[in-house]
Amino acid sequence: MKKSDFLWIFILVCLSLIVIIPQSRLTFEQATASHPYLIGFIKVAILASLGERLVYRIKTGFYFGDHGILLKLIVWGFLGVVFVIIFKLFSSGVVAAQESNYLPSIENASFLSSLLTAFMISFFMNIFFAPTFMLFHRFTDRYIELGDGRLDQIIRIPFKEVTEKVDFPQFINFVVLKTIPFFWIPAHTITFLLPENYRVLMAAYLSVVLGFLLSITKNKVKKNN
Repeated sequence: MKKSDFLWIFILVCLSLIVIIPQSRLTFEQATASHPYLIGFIKVAILASLGERLVYRIKTGFYFGDHGILLKLIVWGFLGVVFVIIFKLFSSGVVAAQESNYLPSIENASFLSSLLTAFMISFFMNIFFAPTFMLFHRFTDRYIELGDGRLDQIIRIPFKEVTEKVDFPQFINFVVLKTIPFFWIPAHTITFLLPENYRVLMAAYLSVVLGFLLSITKNKVKKNN
């Protein structure tokens, strides 16, 4: 391991301690309740960017070297804001549908009841929202890469050129048909078992985990080849 690896781990541990230490956790909960969009922007921007840096480190051996890191961080922050409202929409919608008998529910307040509700929230969110979000993120990445991270170049890139760089077969066959049913739906079922203030934070941590797992898988495939 390099010094940069220890620094990455140190940053992740420090961020995690915020929700572990009681005093800072209380402040975090109050800030999330008072400013959900701002805190959503900050925590997803930082944690998802950490995951992105880890992926780049595993692929290249370095944490930095690509262009548009700041723009990618801003995109992640914007998605963090989107997650805040989307999580609320789907969680409230599923509960309302259960109360109206449009979806199955377990009447007694038990773990199985909470698990069923969490699963259905995760299922519907990942079926209807996740592909759109993932494709949007893939497009923004291609724009940033083609424009070398410079806004003056990015705004000149034709949309057709970006679409040609998006690997749609891989996106459908792997990202949609594999990561959604086998990773995101189970993972977000756990997410929606958590208190509301921690759900977007959990989603940001999951992006770090998935990035790590996918990078390891790709490296193993390359070595086997």
